[in-house]
Amino acid sequence: MPRPKKCRRVCEFPQTLHFAPENLLETAQPVTLTVEEYETIRLIDKEGLSQEVCGEIMQVARTTVQQIYASARKKLADVLVEGLPLRIAGGDYELCAGREGMCAGRACYKRTICQIYEKPKGENTMRVAVTYENGEIFQHFGHTAQFKVYDIQDGKILASEIVDTNGSGHGALAGLLNVMKVDALICGGIGGGAQMALAEAGIKLYGGVSGSADGAAQALAEGKLDYNPAVRCDHHDHHGEGHTCGSHGCGSHTCG
Repeated sequence: MPRPKKCRRVCEFPQTLHFAPENLLETAQPVTLTVEEYETIRLIDKEGLSQEVCGEIMQVARTTVQQIYASARKKLADVLVEGLPLRIAGGDYELCAGREGMCAGRACYKRTICQIYEKPKGENTMRVAVTYENGEIFQHFGHTAQFKVYDIQDGKILASEIVDTNGSGHGALAGLLNVMKVDALICGGIGGGAQMALAEAGIKLYGGVSGSADGAAQALAEGKLDYNPAVRCDHHDHHGEGHTCGSHGCGSHTCG
């Protein structure tokens, strides 16, 4: 029986999921880089970390990092030399939540955000975030500068506050909501990669909504929110298929 794979800890989803050469041939087949392969490229080549430190952050052995990194570099070489399109999708990974005992990053932004914004909430309280701008629902999730966050219980809004995103990108925004213990997101348009990140974090999506942020939050509290379950964002293509560990609980189910 083969040894099961260990889920690889990934800080956040990549913000761009597809790349293509300018003179792309219609017959060219894309090369697929897994999310954990992307993470090794980010940590080692972009951040300049050693493979040993990369392994600490991803919570896998150095030899595993070597294998993942070598595979990633080979795929990037094929893309550059052969002029092939590249997509980032799938893999065996778990998103970091920034909480004590979970985050191995030495300067993890999620850990800082968690310390600043993590708030206790009641057992029966639903925490809802809305993409926010001047009282209205901001229409592009990935570019929102603020969230308005509501605590809802028994059909009533108990409290709300506005939280700055500090220029975070798509994957980082999902991580911010995750560390704030947000249960649901109300927004306008949202791309496939961001949707995948939200699902990974266990955050329910109510997309395709416009108008007043307060009004939408109240409508959700009353079970009357009109939203589009098939919302798409024109700026993004669909995130590729593949399974992520967090969707079935990495602690109790090993990746195969």
